[in-house]
Amino acid sequence: MSLPKGLAEEVSKNLVMVARLIDDEPEQAYAYARIALRLASRVAAVREAAGFAAYATQKYSEALAEFRAAKRMTGSVELWPVMADCERGLGRPERALAMAGEPEVQKLDKAGQVEMRLVAAGARRDQGQLEAAIVTLQSPELASSSVQPWTARLRYAYADALLAAGREDEAREWFGKTLEADKDGATDASDRLAEIDGVEFVDAAVEHGDADGDVDVDTDAEDDADVEDDLDDDEDDEDDEQDAAEVAAAERATDVAEYYDEDDDEYEPLEQSAAGDDERETGRDKA
Repeated sequence: MSLPKGLAEEVSKNLVMVARLIDDEPEQAYAYARIALRLASRVAAVREAAGFAAYATQKYSEALAEFRAAKRMTGSVELWPVMADCERGLGRPERALAMAGEPEVQKLDKAGQVEMRLVAAGARRDQGQLEAAIVTLQSPELASSSVQPWTARLRYAYADALLAAGREDEAREWFGKTLEADKDGATDASDRLAEIDGVEFVDAAVEHGDADGDVDVDTDAEDDADVEDDLDDDEDDEDDEQDAAEVAAAERATDVAEYYDEDDDEYEPLEQSAAGDDERETGRDKA
């Protein structure tokens, strides 16, 4: 609402692309996020989206800077757990643990507090403190029989920590409980259970072929499959070219007007000159 209509539409289009691509094509999502950031760095939602795009591509320093900026703009603490996880990504688990003890954690909703507990347990494991990680995860939320959005991930983390500590029987039990809560298959708990039980999955093609794993396949069917694969590859190439063209077009649009938060320590303002795209990109990406 704080942006001119045309600019607001351009920014929103880029944010939509970030949301669509961040899970499967994080690098593309990051490119769109950078465009939105150059267009509207004073908008908290843009800073947050840029943070998550950087986080998805493991650019933890940049992600942390964006999350801090968004927190300053909104005053909200909801990004506290992911900020702590960025500290872990930067190899600073002690800072993540320190954040887990800050007053901000008490202001988080239940989901945020569970997320903070997961981050703290991960930080303990980073420091080689497996038993401490197990204790950190032990909580009323873990013991509860009700299934919440965070239940599967919490149980999985607990089972994984138990297994790392050599407590295989308990780990098996909790991987089983994870499966009960994981209706969407968000975790690989079933594979972990199979691994514990020594179950091996055999490739059906190898099992029904000869000793070398060769399988007789109808040549015509094989040719048809090759044609279909070629068509799929062509479609994928076209999609990639379209995505690249959209990014390039949006990049060109940003050359007309670029917006920076002069009060934000994380970024330096651009100098309007004819030095070329490379120099402008260097000024933009300092974080």
